[in-house]
Amino acid sequence: MAAPGFWNDPEAAQKAVRGLKGLRAVVDPAREITRGLDDVRLLVDLAAREKDQATFDQLLKDLGRVGGQLGHLEFMALFWRPDDPKNGYFSIHAGAGGTESCDWVSMLLRMYTRYIEKSGWTAAVLDSVEGEEAGIRSVTLRVVGPYAFGYLSAEVGVHRLVRISPFDAAARRHTSFASVDCLPEMEDAGEVEVDEEDLKIDFFRAGGAGGQHVNKTSSAVRLTHLATGIVVQCQNERSQHQNRAIAMEMLRAKLKRFQEAERDKEIAKLYGQKGEIAWGNQIRSYVLQPYTLVKDHRTGHETAKVEDVLDGDIEAFIDAELHRRAAARSEAR
Repeated sequence: MAAPGFWNDPEAAQKAVRGLKGLRAVVDPAREITRGLDDVRLLVDLAAREKDQATFDQLLKDLGRVGGQLGHLEFMALFWRPDDPKNGYFSIHAGAGGTESCDWVSMLLRMYTRYIEKSGWTAAVLDSVEGEEAGIRSVTLRVVGPYAFGYLSAEVGVHRLVRISPFDAAARRHTSFASVDCLPEMEDAGEVEVDEEDLKIDFFRAGGAGGQHVNKTSSAVRLTHLATGIVVQCQNERSQHQNRAIAMEMLRAKLKRFQEAERDKEIAKLYGQKGEIAWGNQIRSYVLQPYTLVKDHRTGHETAKVEDVLDGDIEAFIDAELHRRAAARSEAR
């Protein structure tokens, strides 16, 4: 990065920086483990000579620390797909359940926003459609951080909520559904070529917060790929040009996955996992009534600490799914 002319091409430079961060996420922990093992070897020799209890205690402490670092490095090996280190386009859509499902999308958005913050990543809303009465009909975020796509892709699927409805005067129990999706950010526009003649382009006024500019100009952009029926839209940026560029990135990402799904059965199964956003297709259930339980139906992992999960404590669920995928891949070889 210190080389002359490195920043002359900002786009290429940013791509290189992102790649470097992804490599450092693996290389730096490996170097730290090596240094830790060197320290442990010295302590072993010292403890053997002096037979000092304090030295033995420090040795055990250092071994535990190195063991934890090694476990993290082994975990990073679960990210074997080329797109795993990339940023991601993360979306949530309401399903069966009407207003209930729109409110459920709002709850999930809060949960994932908290998780993203805890992970040290950043997120920006690219598109959001409010529900007719309450909540959010759909929302799309751009999540920036090392391995953001790798982690968040473990959440793809239908999420089911069971609770006493705050919108039901009779206080009856309701079941709501929402689907979660994640796409890797395309770093090279040339990876997937899109012919302008294959697109239907619509411009419209953005909704929601954003001030007078949002309400007075048709800056929001919707792209429809006629051959596949894939639709994307963006309304976050102030200019039509910026929204069109981001929408095109998301479209390329969706087309890339579509193409991969056609020739890769594993990815096809993962994409097809979402199915209809309704009963029988959920990957995870969140039950608030008549008992409290969050259970992932793919891995069997569960917890009664529903409030913690809804506050962004979902690491254990993601870890379990990543290990399940790795095991399935090993069996398929």
